[in-house]
Amino acid sequence: MSPPIATNPRATLLVVDDEPAIRRFLRTSLAAQDYTIIEAETAAEGLAAARRPGVDLLILDLGLPDRDGLDVIAELRMTSALPIIVLSSRGEERSKVDALDLGADDYIVKPFSIEELLARIRVALRHRLQSQGAAEVFTLDALSIDLFHRRVLLAGEEVKLSPKEWGILAELAKHPGRVLTHKHLLKAVWGHEDGADVQYLRVYMRQLRQKLRDPADQPRYLLTEAGVGYRLAVT
Repeated sequence: MSPPIATNPRATLLVVDDEPAIRRFLRTSLAAQDYTIIEAETAAEGLAAARRPGVDLLILDLGLPDRDGLDVIAELRMTSALPIIVLSSRGEERSKVDALDLGADDYIVKPFSIEELLARIRVALRHRLQSQGAAEVFTLDALSIDLFHRRVLLAGEEVKLSPKEWGILAELAKHPGRVLTHKHLLKAVWGHEDGADVQYLRVYMRQLRQKLRDPADQPRYLLTEAGVGYRLAVT
């Protein structure tokens, strides 16, 4: 396995949530992991803080008193690539899809485990580093994806992919660890977003899993976000 990309142990995390108990829990738990924490209670405060230099990641609640968190994502994405993890009590698929399509990097439903949040934070920070200079070759365990030469190796053996299979895998490899929605993948690979074609995407994902020997019930590389999309594992 290739060594993980190092993340800054003093990364600064902005928490935007109007629940004092949640902010207090996150402040204590994340500070114990050597993160620096900034807090905001409203969308206006959060947007102002997110635009300050030195903020590395935003943890965002959607149910804010002055504006919907989805508006915060949309406005921030007009000028910033700051990683955004949504932490919300809204568990329905529509909210997840909307947040991810607007540009959120990840979505966690309350109640949540701090271990899961910490793992998602590490992934988002790694993705930020990679997006600042994306590697031409993605490697995880026995899998190697060479984006420049359009070549996939599994345990040293070349895997032959169809153009659509390659398109899906390459798009995931360009954003390792990030959830890519069905809409994103359909537009990137097929050039459109027609919801009726989601079934085609699922067919190609099944074929990809077979070729990568990555069963859906115990995936190592291709992770499914039910009803939302897919992500490429990074650890």
